[in-house]
Amino acid sequence: MTYSFFDLLQLIGALCIFIYGMKVFSDGLQKVAGNKLRAILKGMTTTRFRGILTGFTTTTITQSSSTTTVMVVSFVNAGLITFIESTGVIMGANIGTTVTAWMVSIFGFKMQITPIAIMLIGIFFPFMFFGREKLKNLAEAMIGFGILFIGLDFIKNGVPNIQENPEMFMFLDQFTEFGFLSILLFVLAGTLLTLVTQSSSASTAITLVMLFQGWIDFPIAAAMILGENIGTTVTANIAAIVGNVYAKRAARFHFVFNVFGVIWMLILLNPFLNMIDQVMSYFSPEVGSLFNITDEAGRSNATLGLSLFHSAFNVLNVILMVGFVPRIVKFVEKYQKDKSKTDHEYRLKYISSGMMSSPELSMTQAHKEIEMFARLVDKMHYSMEGLLFNKQNRRDHFLKKIKKREEITDNLELEIAEYLTKISSYNLTEDATRRIRGMHSMINDLERVGDIYYQMSKTFERMENEGTHLPEEAMEKLKSLLDLIHEAIRHVRQDLELDNDEADLSVAMEIENRINKCRDGLLEYYYGQLEKKTYSNQVGFVFLDYVNRLEKIGDHIFNVNEAIAGVKVKAAYEKVVEANE
Repeated sequence: MTYSFFDLLQLIGALCIFIYGMKVFSDGLQKVAGNKLRAILKGMTTTRFRGILTGFTTTTITQSSSTTTVMVVSFVNAGLITFIESTGVIMGANIGTTVTAWMVSIFGFKMQITPIAIMLIGIFFPFMFFGREKLKNLAEAMIGFGILFIGLDFIKNGVPNIQENPEMFMFLDQFTEFGFLSILLFVLAGTLLTLVTQSSSASTAITLVMLFQGWIDFPIAAAMILGENIGTTVTANIAAIVGNVYAKRAARFHFVFNVFGVIWMLILLNPFLNMIDQVMSYFSPEVGSLFNITDEAGRSNATLGLSLFHSAFNVLNVILMVGFVPRIVKFVEKYQKDKSKTDHEYRLKYISSGMMSSPELSMTQAHKEIEMFARLVDKMHYSMEGLLFNKQNRRDHFLKKIKKREEITDNLELEIAEYLTKISSYNLTEDATRRIRGMHSMINDLERVGDIYYQMSKTFERMENEGTHLPEEAMEKLKSLLDLIHEAIRHVRQDLELDNDEADLSVAMEIENRINKCRDGLLEYYYGQLEKKTYSNQVGFVFLDYVNRLEKIGDHIFNVNEAIAGVKVKAAYEKVVEANE
């Protein structure tokens, strides 16, 4: 045997180059797609068939079904989509992952792509330094494409030669003599290979290389592909460990769906492979059967046949199983029960778990959390109104609610900020950087609103304990300002549901002006009552404290609207431009 440990290290290095090239290619494509990924995400939530198309498209862009399914688990966990809506995306991801196999088969084995790959790197590399941002992202994708196929070429050259290493071939060949049991063994081998590489694309490429080099025959390669369909579900299930019950259900659905698909395919494997062989023989009659490969042309044709098997299996699996999705969902829900009702609380266990896919989609996930943050602030306002105007017997209830929610706002700000910092470590576009800064500003202002409501509740509690109360007329005046603040909160929640470009600051400015006028009117009322000595200084100071704090809440809410519309960033940019001029 001529294959040394040094040769093995070279093969591992070649595999690493391939995986790195796939990552760079995927990151570049995602940056080129940019806002389109968010548009694709919005299309998930309509029908199951649109979800399938979304999963296919997203996986084609990310070049990884694992990335798509982990992304889906993250979004289910964060409440971006429901468990039912995620099922279509997961099915589409299974189809999308077959694109990689076709790309590798056509460019890696049918064509001499390596010289073209090196040429692409040479053409696009300079744009990484002086091109426009979109051109830089395209250059990154093309460089990753080149590295990917250079790595594939290294893998082909690094795999042991059969003639020079017959012992290794005999070792593999002894596992192919057990009939159907051999098929099951190589299904397991494909699953383990995907677990080790943590990439279905990489494990598929390795299987294609082994088939091309003659280490395994066509049925064994097909069995490994089936195993890789099971192995690719493990990544999402690992990600869901720290998620809520709905994230776990989405991950379990992926596993169950793929396992059921592999089971029915194993039952029909021989006739299905014969059908693939007939199709390939029809289009390439001069090459011969996929079951009897004799030369390099036959081996190259077999890689195309394996890609056809991969695609046909996943497409048919979706067509056959899509009608059984409700039953699979019920099975998963029965198996993965909701043991706790705390999943519905506004505690941020989602994005701090590190389940990030791409920066663009992670920002969408963070934005959803900020929407929930604003909803929590709205609930705090409701509790504050209840505290001031409801009956005494519910006082303790509202005080506890405000205190609990203020603690949650502290937690929300910290964890969202940490998550945004993680996203910032990526190589982001200018637009993404601007949006992240805006999000930091939003969570800071929303947290300050939570603090102010809590401070107001403590003031109220102290007054109650001392037996002092604001006059009914003063409370009615205060109610007018509270109503305006509530209107501002509702408006900011509406703006958060829109894209940045759609947010209209004019309405927020009009509400802010009304708040300021109302505050001025209340101050006039306060000084008038003070001069008339209608109530004591202590009561007057409490009234003034409420007015000032509510006006500050209005300012913070307006700051959030500014951040949504990007006004602050735009103004700062214009100042820099003016200074440079």
